[in-house]
Amino acid sequence: LQLSAVKLAELHSDLKIQEKDELSWKKLKAEGLDEDGEKEAKLRRNLNVIMTKYGMNGKKDSQLVDTNYIKDGTESDTLDDPRLEKLWSKAKSSGKFSDEELDKLWREFKHHKEKIHEYNILLETVSRTEDIHKNVINPEENLVKEEILHNKHRELKDKLRSINQGFERLRKVSHQGYDATSEFEEPRVIDLWDMAKSANFTEKELESFREELKHFEAKIEKHHHYQKQLEISHQKLKHIEGTGDKDHLNRNKEKYAMLEEKTKELGYKVKKHLQDLSSRISQGLQHNEL
Repeated sequence: LQLSAVKLAELHSDLKIQEKDELSWKKLKAEGLDEDGEKEAKLRRNLNVIMTKYGMNGKKDSQLVDTNYIKDGTESDTLDDPRLEKLWSKAKSSGKFSDEELDKLWREFKHHKEKIHEYNILLETVSRTEDIHKNVINPEENLVKEEILHNKHRELKDKLRSINQGFERLRKVSHQGYDATSEFEEPRVIDLWDMAKSANFTEKELESFREELKHFEAKIEKHHHYQKQLEISHQKLKHIEGTGDKDHLNRNKEKYAMLEEKTKELGYKVKKHLQDLSSRISQGLQHNEL
């Protein structure tokens, strides 16, 4: 796959979560608690996203790159959306962003691209489910399929809302620059906060959620730090391998292994925490619809 050290660590974290979710599903299935197959379908969808994200789905140029955002002043991947490309081009040439801010903005654009990609995968899944639904004759099966479709359409609606909010934010930031008083910086945290404000939370619950997001953002920043250190260590290791200094090589291999393990561990914790926070917001949004 020719993945970087950081991407391999990320893949490990994603697969670890997938494995945990699949083990939980097997227990539910054994207890007869996934009769409609909705949880199984979601697991397959998540696996599809992982395979596409890391270029394991057999399609060329499908890998989503979200590390090494800017190399020598140029982006390492395309955005696959004319509107995003136009915004990014304007932001780069505006002179309103420092190199560090451009790096952060590119991360936001890449995150938005991933959201669109996940939405399209879900849309394709819903279309297939609707085709199957048309051929169901049994009334009881029909009710089950209708419930599955209802859940999928609700998930589509949530994702589309997030995409629209995200694009408006990118448009605003690209034209105006970053607000020094902005509450959060990490794209995933900004998304969660925007959605939380639309959910059915009391003021006290929202304030509690805000504090939790601050801790979550700190956890993400720590993960970013280890990702950068791992990438530096990987480059250094490749350089030392060419010198033939075995003692120096062994010391750096130990450091690399430590950084790799820590990056994997933090990546898993970040993604699990994100999963939990997203689930809570989704429940709040569902209450709004009732």
